Amino acid sequence: MRMMLKASMDTEKGNEAIRNGTLGKLMQETLEQIKPEAAYFTAEGGKRTAFLFFDLADPSDIPSISEPLFLNLGAELTYTPVMNAEDVTSGLTKVR
Repeated sequence: MRMMLKASMDTEKGNEAIRNGTLGKLMQETLEQIKPEAAYFTAEGGKRTAFLFFDLADPSDIPSISEPLFLNLGAELTYTPVMNAEDVTSGLTKVR
C-alpha cells in the first residue's frame, strides 16, 4: 500500500544529530530501507519535517522504519495511506 510517512523531528535531538554527524546517515539509511518514490524535506510547525511516499509491502515493517526515528530524533510519526492519480481514477470506476 502506498503510504505517506510524515516525520517531524524534535529540534534538540535533531540539532544534536547534526552536530554529531548522524542525521544525514540516519536519513540515508531510512531512504535506502523504504525506497520512496518521492521524499520532501521542510520545516513545519518549527520542526524539521520529512514527507516520504513509499510502498509499505508489509505492516510488520513499521517498527523497523519507525524505531530509529523515534530513538535518535524523538520524531513524531504519522503514516497515512495515499493514492496517486492512477489510483484515484481506478477507484472511481468502482463507485456505483
